[in-house]
Formats: sequence, C-alpha cells, structure tokens
Amino acid sequence: MDVLTNKRVIWVGGKGGVGKTTVSSALALLAANRNKKVLLVSTDPAHSLSDAFAKQIGDNITRMAPNLDAIEIDPDHEVQQHLAQVTSQLKRFTRPEMYGEIERQMRLTRQSPGAQEAALLERIAHTIELGQQQYDLVIFDTAPTGHTLRLLSLPEAMAAWTQGLLKANERSEKLGAVLDHLTPKAGRDIDNPFDDPAEHATAGMDPRNKAIAETLLARQRLLQRTREILQDSKRTALLFVLTPEKLPILETSRAVDSLLAEKLPLAGLVINRILPETADGHFLAQRREQEHKHLLEIEQRFKQLPLFRLLLQPTDIEGLKGLEAMAQRLELSGL
Repeated sequence: MDVLTNKRVIWVGGKGGVGKTTVSSALALLAANRNKKVLLVSTDPAHSLSDAFAKQIGDNITRMAPNLDAIEIDPDHEVQQHLAQVTSQLKRFTRPEMYGEIERQMRLTRQSPGAQEAALLERIAHTIELGQQQYDLVIFDTAPTGHTLRLLSLPEAMAAWTQGLLKANERSEKLGAVLDHLTPKAGRDIDNPFDDPAEHATAGMDPRNKAIAETLLARQRLLQRTREILQDSKRTALLFVLTPEKLPILETSRAVDSLLAEKLPLAGLVINRILPETADGHFLAQRREQEHKHLLEIEQRFKQLPLFRLLLQPTDIEGLKGLEAMAQRLELSGL
C-alpha cells in the first residue's frame, strides 16, 4: 500500500478558507506520530501555522511536537533577501560604472510580476534540499499550482533577464555563448529547459565572467533537482483540500487539470467540512441536500483520484490538542 506519509515531500493546496492549513498541520502530526521526522513549511504571509498551533513560529525552524518542526517563510522578506543577494553578486562581477544600472534593474525587479514567486521558489528549493538531508518528510502548506508551474519556466526567465543585463557589459561576450544554452531557441527541446552546458563551456573565460556563469549554473542545477523531486511520484505527493461547495470545486478542477498536464503526482483530494448526519434542523437539512449534489459532482469530476472525507466539527480546531484529534480523523479517512 502506498502510504502518503512515506513520501519525502507533500504539497497541501486549495482555495483560501477550505482548511488546508489545518489539514497540513494535522497531516504533519500524523506523520510525526508514525515516527517520521517532519518539517512543516508555510509560505502564507498571514502566519496561519502559528494560528493553527497557537504558538509563535516565524522564519526560524521551531519545534512544535516530538518529531515535528515548523517554519513560516515570509514572502515579502524573501524578496528583499533574494534581491539583496543578487545585487551583491552582480556588483562583485561587474565594473563600478555598472553599479547604477544594477541598482536600477533591482528596483524594477522588486515591483515586477513574478518577483515574489522567483524568490520563494529558490527558498523552497533550498528548503527541499534541507529536508532531503535532515528530515524524512517536508510538508508545504501552500497552494502549489502557481509555484510548481513557475518552477518549470523560471530558469529560462532568469537566463533571459541575466543575459539582457550582462550584454550591457562589453566584456561579457564569452558568457553569451553559455547563456544561449540556458535560453529556449528554435530547434531546442522546450520540454527540457534544464539542458546543462558542458563543463568545458566556461573554460578560458575571464574569471569574473566565469564566476557569473557558475553562479547561474548552480542555481539552474538546484531548480533541476527540485523539479525532478516534484515530478517523482515515489518521493512527492500533491494533496488538494476543498469543501463541497461550487467555487472550491471549480477552482480545484482547474488546478487539477493544470497539474496533471504538467505530470505532477496528485495523491488525491481531501473533502473537508462535510455536514454530519447528526446535524439537525430544517436549515441544515436544506444545506445537506445541496451538499449531497456537490459531493456527487466531486465524485464524478475527480473519479480518477482518491478522495478522503472529513466531517465538519462543532468547534474550531486549534492548538496541539485539536490538531491531534484532527490527525486521528485523517487517519480514519484513509490517509
């Protein structure tokens, strides 16, 4: 039997407000109770993991329970750190008269679409590498669609941006040949954006240009390793959370189509907050009738995927005690 908590990386996603933070937190506790060493990661700037556990976490690895650590990555802070690092690297590799152009590019980049995703993806890639070395399982509490799809195209975007900046430097002509290998062009296999130039491609370069090329290639190889893990169904699983309502069903359907098209390993859907049979009253009876139709639609739309059902609880789920009870319900659902 393919047990979900035996994976190395799990992404828990879903529309806002469907309970994905609660599910990912309970899933992390379930894995920890199964003697897995788990790192639970959130990229939600609202710090929802801290709310779920009723304990401050922040951007440092924090022990939450036996076998379970957690960290909250702040996307805005990550952009600042990422761009500061890139600026520092570029200034080391270019002439002083280029510094003004570098800083101008960084100001534009900070406001550009995708800047946050690019910074987050690199941090996510490093976090996955850390997880492979120090943990049995890394669970991400985040909607995976945008991150994973951008992960596939990020190396080309980075190469094209860097190529444009470096061509302003008269002494970067030799580097252009290496960067051409990193940029999609006619006749190249676009489905394989990680084609790695031969090691000898940087031979004979000016040391400064060689350092730039090696920095770019190191980042490219990091993302390649990450993409290989994400696409490996033996190591990775994507789990979507939805509620039996119209809008979550439609959003989940679009996300599932996109992820399947990218051959990413969907492990199933958690249908959260299903009305229990014991909920009484005329109002709830009407809700249950509508919910029944949505449940049938979910079964039809996603018949190719495993479905895990969780009942609506009478009170909020919070703190370690509430999440432990939720972990038990996850186990009973078949996870």
